[in-house]
Amino acid sequence: MSALDAKLLEAHARDDRTALIALYAEASALSNEAVESAFFLTHAFVFALEAGDPRASGLHRRLKDMGRV
Repeated sequence: MSALDAKLLEAHARDDRTALIALYAEASALSNEAVESAFFLTHAFVFALEAGDPRASGLHRRLKDMGRV
């Protein structure tokens, strides 16, 4: 398990939405596969929407740029 995977699991266990947004966005940026990157970015976007986080608009824009929205 990678350090990022461990951080994601810990953030889920704490229900730390702020951390989940950042960690899923980071996972998306680190991915070399388009489908996987979009998967992680979608998770970051959904958590941002649920939290009313201002990063949602930027995440949405990135998904649109990827042709995923």
